[in-house]
Amino acid sequence: MSPASDGAGGTPLGHFDSIADVAAGLKKLDYVADDTIAGVVYLADRLAKPVLVEGPAGTGKTQLAKSVAELAGSRLIRLQCYEGLDESKALYEWNYRKQLLRIQADQSASSWERLEEDIFSEGFLLTRPLLEAIWVDEPVVLLVDEVDRVELETEALLLEVLSEYQVSIPELGTVRATRVPLVFLTSNNTRELSEALKRRCLYLHVDYPGLTREREIVRRRVPGISEELADQVARIVRSLRTLELRKPPSVAETLDWARSLVVLGMEAVDAVTARDTLHVLLKYQQDIERAAKELLAGGA
Repeated sequence: MSPASDGAGGTPLGHFDSIADVAAGLKKLDYVADDTIAGVVYLADRLAKPVLVEGPAGTGKTQLAKSVAELAGSRLIRLQCYEGLDESKALYEWNYRKQLLRIQADQSASSWERLEEDIFSEGFLLTRPLLEAIWVDEPVVLLVDEVDRVELETEALLLEVLSEYQVSIPELGTVRATRVPLVFLTSNNTRELSEALKRRCLYLHVDYPGLTREREIVRRRVPGISEELADQVARIVRSLRTLELRKPPSVAETLDWARSLVVLGMEAVDAVTARDTLHVLLKYQQDIERAAKELLAGGA
């Protein structure tokens, strides 16, 4: 691999023919997308722009990027964000151990300049997700997961990369993308992201699904579940989300609960069964107690 001479600009990526094409394709992969989700994915593909996907944890933001990568036949490259993430883990770093071994193996090098040119070549470079997504010559979906966890300095670095789809490596020159990756950045809203980053992206808010969509998600993602049980699960979860819970059940937890009920041999669920399995759906004792009281009172 070598630095590209020019970038791909904002030309359409060309993965999808229409919004309906996106929605139908994702549905075949058991990702139930509404018109808004399918529309933003289509526009991101046509405009070659990143998508900032915000919303509560567990609503399918990460899975959207994974499913789009599968649908597009693209390689998924994931950067998992965390506090303290720096350039060496996000962009690149030099393989210092390998460089040292090379120096030790060539003690008789006639010229330091010649040796330096060798050890700062591509063979000694460790690419990290951001550089990898730009450098590879194949279709890529780049997932920057939980971008709200990084500090402002790292966010600024990310913005610089996504603005031009290029990285400057002092020893090698500027690396520009020959294929612009389709980029998804997810955020759980733990902190406000910069206006500059938001301006660079198309915006998509993925909230808890409505009753019909969540019922279909359950039916598609939980093998062996009955129509009646899928409907009851969706209705009960929707009802519990209206309570003042410390952590409302996510879609991921809805699916875990539905799978648990299937394992227990349930074709339908009553208030008592729901109460006795709430520990799968909810993660705080005070939420479990409040939900159990509501269920037994007939509120669900």
